[in-house]
Amino acid sequence: MKKNGLKVVTIGGGSSYTPELIEGFIKRYDTLPINELWLVDIEEGKEKLDIVGNLAKRMVEKANIPMEIHLTLDRQAALKDADFVTTQFRVGQLEARAKDEEIPLKYDVIGQETNGPGGLFKALRTIPVMLEIVKEMEVLCPNAWLINFTNPAGMIVEAIFRYTNWKKVIGLCNVPIGMERGVAKSLEVDAERIRIDFGGLNHMVFGLTIYLDGEDITEKAIDKIAADASEINMKNIKSVSFEPDFIKGLKVLPCPYHKYYYKQKEMLEGELNDLKESGVRAKVVQKLEETLFETYKNENLREKPKELEQRGGAYYSDVACNLINSIYNDKGDIQTVNTLNKGAIASIPSDSVIEVSSVITKNGPKPFAIGDLPIPVLGLVQQIKSFERTTIDAAVTGNYHTALLAMTINPLVPSDTIAKQILDEMLEAHKEFVPQFK
Repeated sequence: MKKNGLKVVTIGGGSSYTPELIEGFIKRYDTLPINELWLVDIEEGKEKLDIVGNLAKRMVEKANIPMEIHLTLDRQAALKDADFVTTQFRVGQLEARAKDEEIPLKYDVIGQETNGPGGLFKALRTIPVMLEIVKEMEVLCPNAWLINFTNPAGMIVEAIFRYTNWKKVIGLCNVPIGMERGVAKSLEVDAERIRIDFGGLNHMVFGLTIYLDGEDITEKAIDKIAADASEINMKNIKSVSFEPDFIKGLKVLPCPYHKYYYKQKEMLEGELNDLKESGVRAKVVQKLEETLFETYKNENLREKPKELEQRGGAYYSDVACNLINSIYNDKGDIQTVNTLNKGAIASIPSDSVIEVSSVITKNGPKPFAIGDLPIPVLGLVQQIKSFERTTIDAAVTGNYHTALLAMTINPLVPSDTIAKQILDEMLEAHKEFVPQFK
């Protein structure tokens, strides 16, 4: 890795989240000297790339650091000799997400971006593109680290591990850091004083042990949060509280996405209601993004605007930039990442990807040895893992029967008949982006 300045490439550079990333890199410039940042997008994203890219240039200029910002639609030119590649793209853009959310609702099934049928289709569209990017990296930047933020983050990283020879890949999500901040808020202490040991899968992760200043306070924290679970939520998930006694019985901290499983009825009713009133979340995000990009256009804007926090991606830059910083500087600090299990969670296959607290070194993450997850949560995690593995195989092979199997295994889908109906309708709706299914 070049000690005289790094080259970082962000694929999906026209994303509304990019200003978060720029802010994070600027903040850490002293320890993470990036002298080239390449923002890459596709033809359909060119206008957004230009708007975000110009804001990025103004931010860097204001910070007075020697970081060159390059904007390009030529991915291969960007990847050449990169040190770090971050991915944050959405195949089919928000229109595809809207279909993922709307179609299942016709069948009284939760329509969500990374859970249930929506999660299946996001994976089917995204995994082949990601494997293509890895192929290019093998030739153009064989020593780079790939830091993936694209959802479904865990499945994408597992697909890379299982279907390519690429080993330097880590998946990231802002849910764990959001949960730590939520616990801190609930206990009314500074966020820096709270640390949680996490174990599970992406969007299916549990806070297993909660520490305040290094002391285990799990039981006390669970009781406090059970009484007021509103702090453990995200902008993009309906605010429905768990039953306090359920949380006390669970004895570990669920993540906001667990509501789709433990509060399926309420979440479905909420989505059907939203569909009538304001449309699915993708439609809300589309409006948010229109406003954001109008804000980004302002020539006088030279910092990340406050409105970005409404997008549901809060703390994104801290998570991504901290990880890159820790690898580059071999920090050995603890972060929660998506990485190969290698026996860290006993009842999950070793070649599967898990989301787990890990020590971050220049050679990548060293996951904590969790042993087994508590019995009350283990079954659900294993069921989701079988769904993920089957989905990955379907995405790579384009096999219809494997895709149907994945859809039916998912606990949000009530029967194989409904699974087939949803699968057929979604394959038709997304045919442009799932060419592997002839």
